[in-house]
Parts: sequence; structure tokens; C-alpha cells
Amino acid sequence: MKLIFMDTNGWIAINSKRDQLHSKAIKTNKKVLSNGYRYVTSNYVLDETYTGLLTKVSHFAAIDFGEKLRTSKSVSIIHITTDIEEEAWQIFKQYSDKKFSFTDCTSFVIMNQLNLTEAFTSDHHFEQMGFTILLK
Repeated sequence: MKLIFMDTNGWIAINSKRDQLHSKAIKTNKKVLSNGYRYVTSNYVLDETYTGLLTKVSHFAAIDFGEKLRTSKSVSIIHITTDIEEEAWQIFKQYSDKKFSFTDCTSFVIMNQLNLTEAFTSDHHFEQMGFTILLK
């Protein structure tokens, strides 16, 4: 199975017409799905996404996104375990010269564990960790 990690700003770009990357995200999403890829994301990323959609779009948009996500066949949700959290904490401590969010660090761990190289995001922090970002 071909997987791509979906980050918060990817979800928001797809779901917010006000987002500057909305058009590019819609096109990229269609291409990714038509090429047989599925998304993997985390409950931490979803926490950020629900809050981001709530503040940037509306409560309805956040709920609508969450309801659709829960029935999607093209998305797998990884729940952050104690082991993932501990490994993410080590990354968070190690890179004092970067502004990685803790959620980003958990995403890096998941991507490394699943041998993923691509993230549906525009967040340059993923590039700094050696991943390819799809929203440039």
C-alpha cells in the first residue's frame, strides 16, 4: 500500500477556501488519490486540524471535516503511543536550533517508523528532517 503522511496544514488547505494553498491542495489531493495513495495522519495532527478549522473557517467546517474523516477509506489514523511520544520528545530536545512543534516531532517519528518519505504539507520543517513536501 502506498502511503503519504497528511499534516495539519495539508488538511486545512484542502478544507478552507480561504487558505492560500487551497487550489494547489485540491489538485494535489486529486492526483495523490487517483494514483492509488492513501493518507496516514495522527490524532495529534487531527487535534490541530479541528482547532485550525474552527478558528480559521467555522465550527461547522471542523465538524464536517471530522465526520467525513471518520468514514473515509483513504485515511488511517495513528494514535500517539507512549513510545512515539518518548521518541518525539528526544527529537524535540535534540533540535534546539529548529522551531519544530511537538506534533511535528510525533509526525517525524511516525513517518520514520512507516518508512514514509512524502508529507502532504507546506511545512518546511518536514524538509529539514529530510522528507519531501507536496505543497511547495
